[in-house]
This record gives sequence, C-alpha cells and structure tokens, in this order.
Amino acid sequence: MSLRLRLILPLALLLAGIMIYPLAFSGWISLHDYRLTRIDDVRFEGSGNYEFILSDGSFWNALSNTFVFVGGAVTLELVIGLGLALLLQKLVRFQNVARAILLAPMFITPIAVGLMFRFLLNSELGVIPHYLAALGITVDWFGPDLALFSIILIDVWQWTPFMVLMLLAGLEALPRSPFEAARVDGASAWLTFRKLTLPMLQPVIVVAVIIRALDAFKVFEYVYAITRGGPGDATETIQFLIYKTGFRFFRLGEAASMAFVLVTITLALVVALYMSTRRR
Repeated sequence: MSLRLRLILPLALLLAGIMIYPLAFSGWISLHDYRLTRIDDVRFEGSGNYEFILSDGSFWNALSNTFVFVGGAVTLELVIGLGLALLLQKLVRFQNVARAILLAPMFITPIAVGLMFRFLLNSELGVIPHYLAALGITVDWFGPDLALFSIILIDVWQWTPFMVLMLLAGLEALPRSPFEAARVDGASAWLTFRKLTLPMLQPVIVVAVIIRALDAFKVFEYVYAITRGGPGDATETIQFLIYKTGFRFFRLGEAASMAFVLVTITLALVVALYMSTRRR
C-alpha cells in the first residue's frame, strides 16, 4: 500500500463510520416496523412503510407545504439578493458597513429568529400588528391563510444575505472588458444586464440556488418555534412531520422512510437543475 493511501485510509474509515453507518442503519429501520415503545418486537416490513406513507394524506400535505416554502423562499431570496448585490456593487462609500449590516441576520440561530418573529408578529402582543392596526390594517400573520407565507418571509429575512454574499462575489469576479465594450456601443443598462450580467452570472446563480434550496428543504426551526405545524396542518413541513412521527409517535420506521423519500426527491431535483445548466 502506498504512503498516500495509508495517510488517507484513517480519514476514509472515519468518514465511513460517521456518514455511511447512520445512513445504512436508517435504511434498515425504514424497512422494519421499528417503534421506540416496542423495541424488543421489531418486525420486517419490506416496502410496507413506504407504501403506507405514500398513501397517507399528511405526507403529501407536508411535502406540498415544503415545496411551496422552498419555491417561495428561494425565489424571493434570489430576486431580492440579486437586486441588493447590484446596488452594493455600485456603492462607493460605506460598502463594508452596508455589507456588515446586511449579513447580520445570518449569524442568528434559526430557532432564535423563529422565537423573535413569533412575538413580533403576534396578533395580540406583537409590535408590527400594533402599528399596522394604527394604520387601519389588520393582519393575522399566523392565521390559516398567511401562516406559511409568514414563515417564508422570515426565512427571506434571515437568508437573503447569503444570496447577496454569493452574487456580489460573482459580480465582482466578472471580467470588465465586455461591459466596457457594451458601454462604448451605447447599450442600455437593462440590455447590458439581460445580455451580459445574467448569462455570465448564471453558474454562480445555480450554485447559490442549489445551496439555498438544499438548506430550505430542512426547514424545521421556524415551524417548531412558531406554529408547531398549525393552524391545523397549514405549516406542517416534511421535516416537522418526520420529527412528529419519529419522536412524538415513536414510529421510527415510517419516519426513516419519509426521510429517504425526501432525500431521493431532493437529489433528483439537484441533478435535474445541474444537468439543465450543463446543456446550455
């Protein structure tokens, strides 16, 4: 065995122990009737857990809520983040101060952000509903119609700075010569943005969207801190349903099968997005 392989082998074994064993054990659990309340009576179910969750309305509702959350949050963060990145690039003075202020929300833990907005948007005690009521506007931010949208806005508040960071780095790395040529030819700002900036920035946009989408699929803290999946099941995301099934109802087999379905869907979307950009 070469020296290089001998040096890599301990790290490879460590990674295998940390990553592969939990995944393999979760896969084994997903194929069994594994309940914490009946730990001595574990029975092989085969595809039974998967068939059950795929016929369960709660699973599809949670999956739908998750897709709405990911689509809404990532789209808003991309649009707002790109606008802010373009403005910051043009800012001559106080650029570093503006960056520091904009990036601050990223450094707060999501559970703290959830608790903060739970009180800020509370219809009886919250500051924001109070001032809106003074203007004659009454909004129930965590009512059945707006609760999921409110959680999307909270995620946008916290994670748009990540998009700004990625896109601003991409903008500053673009070559200057095509933009100088466009200016000499008299191209408008919108034409330059559409024909030069967006195409050249596309690889950075794809990477930023994939990273944010992968993170958004894990949304749990906001739901846990604010709504606990309610009202009804209006904000129940797939991660919260997995938590509820596994650690409230102790049905770990079904929870593990939900997690594997989510992983499969997420990987398929990432590969599809990546391949679509490669074809262009």
